[in-house]
Amino acid sequence: MTSTAVVIGAGLAGARVAQRLGAEGPEGTQGAHGLETVLIGEEDHAPYNRVLLAEVLAGRYGADVIALPKPPGTTTLRARAVRIDRAERRVHCDDGTVVPYGTLILATGSNPVLPPLRGLFAPGARELPGGVHAFRTIDDCLALSEAVSPGTRVVVIGGGLLGVSAARALAGRGAQVVLTQQAERLMERQLDPASSELVRAHLTGLGVEVHTECRVRGVGVTGGAVRSVELADGYSLGTDLTVLACGVRPRTGLALAAGLDVRKGIVVDDRLRTCDPHIRAIGDCAEHAGRVYGLATPALEQADALADDLLGHAAAPYTGSRMLTRLTLTGPGSGPGPVPGPGPLDLAAFGDPEPHPDDDVIQLADATRGTYRKVVVRGDRLVGGVLLGDLASVGALARAWEADDPLPDDDSPLLDLLTHPQALDFVRAGETPIGGR
Repeated sequence: MTSTAVVIGAGLAGARVAQRLGAEGPEGTQGAHGLETVLIGEEDHAPYNRVLLAEVLAGRYGADVIALPKPPGTTTLRARAVRIDRAERRVHCDDGTVVPYGTLILATGSNPVLPPLRGLFAPGARELPGGVHAFRTIDDCLALSEAVSPGTRVVVIGGGLLGVSAARALAGRGAQVVLTQQAERLMERQLDPASSELVRAHLTGLGVEVHTECRVRGVGVTGGAVRSVELADGYSLGTDLTVLACGVRPRTGLALAAGLDVRKGIVVDDRLRTCDPHIRAIGDCAEHAGRVYGLATPALEQADALADDLLGHAAAPYTGSRMLTRLTLTGPGSGPGPVPGPGPLDLAAFGDPEPHPDDDVIQLADATRGTYRKVVVRGDRLVGGVLLGDLASVGALARAWEADDPLPDDDSPLLDLLTHPQALDFVRAGETPIGGR
């Protein structure tokens, strides 16, 4: 038996690496004996799939449905790690527990960004006022679910992936939702203007009031609870609930206090090693090659790469992730308090959907069906794409993008993928796209 692997953080990355280490043996043992593993998680709940929180908020899933399998051969501690003693190789927890490690894996994740809004915190206060919820943990989700009911006025601050998901889920439960986004369009990091406008139209069809290029300046507190959201133009939105979906920030406090190299995140190399050879870092808290991903797929890929390395499996170093964003905006009738509106909207985005001047673009749109498909080709490589509606082709397109192999001279293979199940018109860059922008 090798020395103990201790994982701090029971999110997707931490649970995945613990699952692998506990279930599989080092090279040559044929999986008969996993590594002795301790998983330290501070939430009261068992590890769960954070990606599905919006489905819980929408009422489609119960909290138990998104629980992750218990990692085999793993001791799980419900405690908060408060100090790392690198000299003695021990982790100190807030309940007095001290855990020795051979290898320490930091999977501490990220914290929600709390915007510097006037009135959000009273002088000296550290807790959010009543009626304000972050949307990051299962407890956040359950608290929101308990507070919302048909007719509840909700302001969602932030129009990225998380804000759009929260607004859709809350609207599906009959809430009166206003979504504010400081950028010029929704999900600006993943979508191009045309696809973003389709997402906006979908939300508007559900009764969500969407404001882009809209900066929130402050909140108004009455009786200890936020009852208004003040915009920079002086307009005030009345609210019963306010949801903060303003992004996340890597959780690096433990690493900083332990003297590890931290920039945007905890700096790691291609073997996910920190500056201390006995400490690794993965997931939202890790910075690899100058990049912090903050998404589920890279976190899982890093967990698998680290498990392979620790188990002695022959594996290539981790060199980065190519990200595919998937989101399903569920249709009405999927949760409690169904409301009339459009059906489900599936979207996928990968790579860079904004073309350079010399790129080729194949773009198809059907306003009647609410579908939109676009891929960007740079030279002989597929570099990005956005698909909304029927996503039967997304798997093959994503594989072609991830492989980064030269494309055939003929557009036919791409057109075959994009026109599933029926052919639509297509255009090249420089012509007027169908549906416009």
